[in-house]
Amino acid sequence: MNPNLMLLNIICVPIIGALLTPLIGRFSKGARNIFSFLVVLVPLILVLRLIPQVLSGIKPTFIKTGVLGFDFCLAADGLAVFMAGVSALLSAVIILYSFGYISHYDNQNEYYFMVVLFFGAMMGLVFSANLILLFVFWEITAITSWRLIGFFQDKGNLWKADKAFLVTVFGALAMLVGFLILYQQYGSWDLAVIKQRSSIVPVSEIAVLLILVGIFSKSATLPFHTWLPDAGVAPSPVTALLHAAILVKIGVYVFARLFISTIPYPQSWHTIVLVVAALSALVSAGAALKETDLKRLIAYSTVSHIGFIFFGLAVGNQMAIAGGLLYILMHGISKAGLFLCAGIVEQNTKTKDITKLGGLITTMPVTAISFLFCAFSVMGIPPFGGFFSKYMVFAGAIESRQLAIGGVFLFGAFLTILYLFRAFNLVFLGEPRLPPGVKEGSFIMVASVAFLALLSLLGGIFVNYPAAFAQAAVNNMLGIIR
Repeated sequence: MNPNLMLLNIICVPIIGALLTPLIGRFSKGARNIFSFLVVLVPLILVLRLIPQVLSGIKPTFIKTGVLGFDFCLAADGLAVFMAGVSALLSAVIILYSFGYISHYDNQNEYYFMVVLFFGAMMGLVFSANLILLFVFWEITAITSWRLIGFFQDKGNLWKADKAFLVTVFGALAMLVGFLILYQQYGSWDLAVIKQRSSIVPVSEIAVLLILVGIFSKSATLPFHTWLPDAGVAPSPVTALLHAAILVKIGVYVFARLFISTIPYPQSWHTIVLVVAALSALVSAGAALKETDLKRLIAYSTVSHIGFIFFGLAVGNQMAIAGGLLYILMHGISKAGLFLCAGIVEQNTKTKDITKLGGLITTMPVTAISFLFCAFSVMGIPPFGGFFSKYMVFAGAIESRQLAIGGVFLFGAFLTILYLFRAFNLVFLGEPRLPPGVKEGSFIMVASVAFLALLSLLGGIFVNYPAAFAQAAVNNMLGIIR
């Protein structure tokens, strides 16, 4: 297939598939589930086929001219295929897990429709080469995540879904104003044109500020972070999808797309982003250390580690940026695993309160070991994959002499070890606090978390491959020929 058509199909297959999913579900739940998985698997296969072509220098594009510069413009570079590959892989695993988890609940057709549409919007955003198109897909992810967070539809859940929607949408409106300022400066919505012209005309600092407000609100970075722990009321595969795999990574992706790949932004803003990321990492790590709700604890951990990704990207040298991309992959795998393990625990014990749990390793051994492996990766314990992403980020920071900020993040990494060991100890070790009868989740749920745990380990043992991919993606994005 022509690379340009492959690029178009990566977006069209899940979006069209999402529209067909509830129709299929009216006739067969099993067929709907398999169809939902396939419309995520197909883009994953197409992305994997695009990767060697993109990294070899080919840049697939698809352009349909619109009015007033609102073109349907798609382009694939190293950053885009890296992010698309990570998102598609994790989304496929999460949908498989959903077969077991969501089978007990009503509104399953809406669930699969929203999950697949969310994935399609993410693919559209990743490959958008036009600011308005990027914004459209950005807002589709807000609408779908709003519905998914409020899936259980009781009053408290709906309030928390509304909170997430309002925070991210008001942030998006600020970002849109920033985009309008860019258009006024550079006379185009096209990222390639903006890149060319921004090398001559410095970017407006007001535009940078407004765009960062949108990015920080979406990525749940201080001071916009409070919606993410509250979103833990969603079904566990949704929290894995939103908190770990895709939604909060949209912010760091757009940061990399605009301020690393496209627009040189003032040096003073590098320092501001680093300080905000460090504060976000520390404050949320401290909150995780005190939290007793397992899913909220993991959500605070996500907020903290998004700060680590911003750390790598804002340091700005090749090592740190590659470390930031590798961090997106390794953190996505392991944090999705933690949320899915939490889902098994919650569904089978009917509680998320870690002070009421204990001794579950005897009745949920696979879930317990999977949680531990994923936690080791998030902590940065060798030889798990998370160790190497942290190493690259810190090595890049040392190379750029960001020692003070690096010390703050090193302390944040120490806090990660404390709160994840505390969670594992209270949930899986010690004396059981629940009545007999607690057991593992369904085979497909347990297999999904075991697969992510294994990836967390293999990602470290064979780190040369994902690290080389991340480095090649950075070189390709920056136009460096190797």
